[in-house]
Amino acid sequence: MKLKISAILTGAFLALSAGTVLTSCEDYLDKDPDSTVDAQDAFKDFNNFQGFIEEIYNCVPNKNIHYWSCTWNLGDDEWTVPNANWHMLHQVDLGNFWAWQGGNLGQAGFWFDKAADRLDPRSIEQGSHALYGHAWYCIRKCNLGLENIDRLVGTSEERNFLMGQMYFFRAWWHFEMMQFLGGLPYLDRTIPASESPTEPRLSFQEAAEKCAADFRRAADLLPLNWDNTTVGRKTIGHNEFRLNKAMALGYLGKCLLWAGSPLMENGAHTGGALTYSYNEDYCRRAAEAFGELLTLVEQGQTLYSLVEFNYKNVYDHEKADNAATCYSDIFWSSKNQGKVPGSTESMFRGGTVAWGNGADNSYVRYNYSRTFCPNDMAEGADNIVHHPTANYVENYGMANGMPIDDPDSGYDPTHPFKNRDPRFYHDIVFDGFKYVNGSVPDQDKYIQLYTGGKHRNITNASSTGYLYQKLVPHTANVTDQADSYGQNPNADVPYMRLADIYLMYAEAAAAVGGATGKSNNFNRTAAEAVNVIRDRCGAGHVAAKYTASRERFIDEVRRERAVELSFEGLRFNDLQRWLLLTEPKYTLKTAHEFMRVENDDFFKSNDPAEARVSELKSVPLFQREYTAKHYWFPLKQSDTQMYEGFQQNPGW
Repeated sequence: MKLKISAILTGAFLALSAGTVLTSCEDYLDKDPDSTVDAQDAFKDFNNFQGFIEEIYNCVPNKNIHYWSCTWNLGDDEWTVPNANWHMLHQVDLGNFWAWQGGNLGQAGFWFDKAADRLDPRSIEQGSHALYGHAWYCIRKCNLGLENIDRLVGTSEERNFLMGQMYFFRAWWHFEMMQFLGGLPYLDRTIPASESPTEPRLSFQEAAEKCAADFRRAADLLPLNWDNTTVGRKTIGHNEFRLNKAMALGYLGKCLLWAGSPLMENGAHTGGALTYSYNEDYCRRAAEAFGELLTLVEQGQTLYSLVEFNYKNVYDHEKADNAATCYSDIFWSSKNQGKVPGSTESMFRGGTVAWGNGADNSYVRYNYSRTFCPNDMAEGADNIVHHPTANYVENYGMANGMPIDDPDSGYDPTHPFKNRDPRFYHDIVFDGFKYVNGSVPDQDKYIQLYTGGKHRNITNASSTGYLYQKLVPHTANVTDQADSYGQNPNADVPYMRLADIYLMYAEAAAAVGGATGKSNNFNRTAAEAVNVIRDRCGAGHVAAKYTASRERFIDEVRRERAVELSFEGLRFNDLQRWLLLTEPKYTLKTAHEFMRVENDDFFKSNDPAEARVSELKSVPLFQREYTAKHYWFPLKQSDTQMYEGFQQNPGW
């Protein structure tokens, strides 16, 4: 049966009000995880009330284990083999944005929606949760809880923490939907069963103001660290993923930056002329929210810090002996009892991975980790190979910090892999890279991504000349077995991490004051915030020629986002809000064709970055044909037919 927004808005908790039971998906304060809470008792004390909220944590979708083979990168960043043409990425390439809806057969690999029969919010099955549907359910839970907060018998600290979580989640679910769908009705009350919903559809900025108010309330009510509170001390060791003040400030800033971005300020336009036209008031407020957070971070008051980019062998993601933390640990964890990745940098993560008591190894091993591996090197894979486009790889500049198309960068097309940004070597698999470390013939150890090479097979490897291993090490292959069950692998693509905060701060401050722009509550300028991220990996600072112009500096901030946050599912929404999604530079997906100059023995004793190539050229793979309507996904038709004020997005 198709799940309708109307049913969720008016009926999701009618059963609760009638006295049925609610099962918490993750227990709190050492209660039996199978225990139930009677509706009349759900709000009477902190333990029960927190159990009521725990289900919301579980409902947060985990994008990377949403289905057998998943799609979360929808921008100009990825390409797939033909066998993956049923994936949402291919449908977005075709302009078929209707495909996000779970009712469309074959699109179950997209985390935004699922068919109604797989939308049970109470399920603890890994990969069972999607955003739409769960959002309205969880928003109603938040409203129901806030309306019953006065029934709580407890301390002011308990009351504040409960309210803070509900305000955060009410805003978060709205905001996540809004990034794809635009402004929505903002539900801040429960709708009785006897009342038909009539909430008006708001503009993005109107809805963002309501989100921002809730995020601000949450930031004022939640602690920086649950372990340092009376409530949290009862569950020390189990508080890492609980909502806190830092998360709320991060999303407050993001919500305001999105509201001030060119799309939200100017409406959908093609041509790119308005890409630097921000709402400065929203951006100023965003910079203040980020500044408040980053000041706390740099004072050591939060749980978060940038992890180290310090490698003994960057190609194998082997950290240096003197490194306390490791960049790769943000995304991948192994030999660690299935510990959730993220280290000290991830701030907000998907619910099932965070609350499922370790990894679901079958998802990590046979689905997620094989998504980026040539099919002949992947055990049990279903020949779904996602790989980076050449146009996206071109965002990775040089070690000196310059973009490769700058005449002063030192980029040499006969040595295209030499002296690149250090993150290039961590993230990107390029020709001659030693892909297999174990016992196989030499010709099978080194990846062949040159034109005509073994791994340029468009049906089961790379069409573009590149693969990537940012999120999963290349050693998760059939020989090296880095993702074997015995390694206890776990993986996660975070919704928000600290590096993103620095770059959003830089963008918000630059929109107002260029490279020297800054907030009143943080001591770094926009340029200095970008350079913090570059210093971490050893890349050069933003050059003076780019800081002298507001527009050129914003371009560098955007390129920095493309590199630092590559393949983390953010690119589509960035291009969208910058009014660049429809522009030819970002609708054309390309491959690099080139010939190897070195013989095979070169790669046995030399760094592949030193290899020469010849006849390097960029060739088109696909040109997206977008119009202004593609700046937003279409709403479900059944939802827009509920009442007059819930109108469809333009053009759909």
